Amino acid sequence: MPNLWGVLWRSKNKIDGSREYLIYRDCLPVLFQQRWEARNWIQENYGYLKTRKDLLSEPHGWKMPIPVKVKLIKQE
Repeated sequence: MPNLWGVLWRSKNKIDGSREYLIYRDCLPVLFQQRWEARNWIQENYGYLKTRKDLLSEPHGWKMPIPVKVKLIKQE
């Protein structure tokens, strides 16, 4: 199985603490062949977060998603 790149959502606030999970679209994880494709997708879909101080601070505590290497494993 090939290594792919996924997109990791991150947030940290006083209510929920630190949370991280892969971003899904249409019940499937968002996956890319190349890291630069994941970075471009993040910029297109979540680039607005850089200018939203209200979402970056409490109570939301959102952080920019980051590309992460994902290894698919075949289960039998």
